[in-house]
Amino acid sequence: MTLREHEIRVQGLHREYDRGTGRVHALRGVSATCAPGSFTAVMGPSGSGKTTLLQCLAGIDRPTRGTVHWGPADITRLREPALARLRRSTAGFVFQGYNLMPAMTVAENVLLPARLMGHRADRARVGTVLAEVGLDGCERERPGRLSGGQQQRVAIARALYNRPALLFADEPTGALDRGTGREILRLLRDGVDRHGQTCVMVTHDPLAAGVADRVLLMTDGELVEDLARPSVAAIAAKLGRLS
Repeated sequence: MTLREHEIRVQGLHREYDRGTGRVHALRGVSATCAPGSFTAVMGPSGSGKTTLLQCLAGIDRPTRGTVHWGPADITRLREPALARLRRSTAGFVFQGYNLMPAMTVAENVLLPARLMGHRADRARVGTVLAEVGLDGCERERPGRLSGGQQQRVAIARALYNRPALLFADEPTGALDRGTGREILRLLRDGVDRHGQTCVMVTHDPLAAGVADRVLLMTDGELVEDLARPSVAAIAAKLGRLS
């Protein structure tokens, strides 16, 4: 299956769970399609369901009802071992917390998902992806010796190593200064424009969402706005009315 065949499609997505004495409805019938080779930002107030949606889209969390398709594959019907294999071969993940292994070198962190799949290390590929994110020559460094922005670049290199068709990012610039955040967003945008990846990013920042092709706005577990290439000002205004 080629990269271009990997759209993300969700239909009637619900996610419910018990908390204390009540039942939380984190998602309430969300339906949307992310076209192959597109960049979608998901926004909304705290508790709106945006991170839950991303986790369901990425196959990290299971919806209570509804379906999630990656291309022709309905990932909600897959057992966990099969889903884990599909995630490792098809998707890359970038999170605010970097999730790097401090005892490993930069190169070893980049290779970790491939090693979990039983693949042989491709050192040339490691060098290529590190060069793409501006970290050529850093293969032997430890994450603790890098800045926050550099650590996020390592996380992106790790996500790009297997040439994933799908890329999921949860607040990838949330812990970074504005300038470094712009560089991280440029890397994500390049993955879409140059490599045809389908990228979905959760963010609270209208400036970050401004690099996307499309912005989905959520509140109370529902999708309430679907904006095509909106301006940063329009995103901020819409988001302000939801808060």
